[in-house]
Amino acid sequence: MRKENIRMANDNQNQTKAANVQVISRAAKILRTLRAYPKGLSLSQIAKEVGMARSTVQRIVTTLEQERFIAPASVNGGFRLGPEIAMLACAVHSDLREEIRPFLIELSNHINETVDLSVLDNGKVLFVDQIIAPHPLQATSQPGASFPLHCTANGKAILASLPSAKVENLLPEHLQQYTEHTITSRTELLKELEQVRMKGVSFAREEHILGICAVGATVVDRMGNISAVSIPLPSTRFYGHEERLAAALIHTCQVISRHFELQ
Repeated sequence: MRKENIRMANDNQNQTKAANVQVISRAAKILRTLRAYPKGLSLSQIAKEVGMARSTVQRIVTTLEQERFIAPASVNGGFRLGPEIAMLACAVHSDLREEIRPFLIELSNHINETVDLSVLDNGKVLFVDQIIAPHPLQATSQPGASFPLHCTANGKAILASLPSAKVENLLPEHLQQYTEHTITSRTELLKELEQVRMKGVSFAREEHILGICAVGATVVDRMGNISAVSIPLPSTRFYGHEERLAAALIHTCQVISRHFELQ
């Protein structure tokens, strides 16, 4: 009788562990889904995306909201990723920044230009580090600043690393125009992203700010997170030097990728 009780207790513990693992797995799936929809989704939309019952999604979302991993998307309903996710991401970005920084410094010294490191954050490109070159005329952005994806080199590089379906979820059909050179059609941008995927490098030619151009490419860390390394500079030092800058950037990104592969 005692052995039978022990066996039943062990079975109950195993079932509890399995149930806990399943809840964590489902919560992670919901969080990954919301990452692709920065404007948020309703409970019904989340349930459809993850293939779960709405009641199950509601229980998990309620708990995630209490822990600040999910937040209301608007007063009209829906949910998006919450502030706690951003805080965890900042910790990851800090570690990533320190690890990649020596490579960025070497690239900046080699080309004598400013070099940025950025990541995808809530539908925008977020600057997390910058090595500033000693030029009187510079293109600089403070770490923590956010810029649009569709008209920046780092944004395009990140978009090109994503499936086209996910890009369509992130961007509206009609894109905001910042300068006369901005691509405002999502269809046209998708065509350019195909070229970025083929060449491994993206360009922004005065598309976000007149007089500022940039080259961008991506690296993937050991956990599969995508970051963009870019070289922003005044247009007067860009035109005619695109290929040299692109070659130096691609080489650096390849070195960084090999560094992560060897870890």
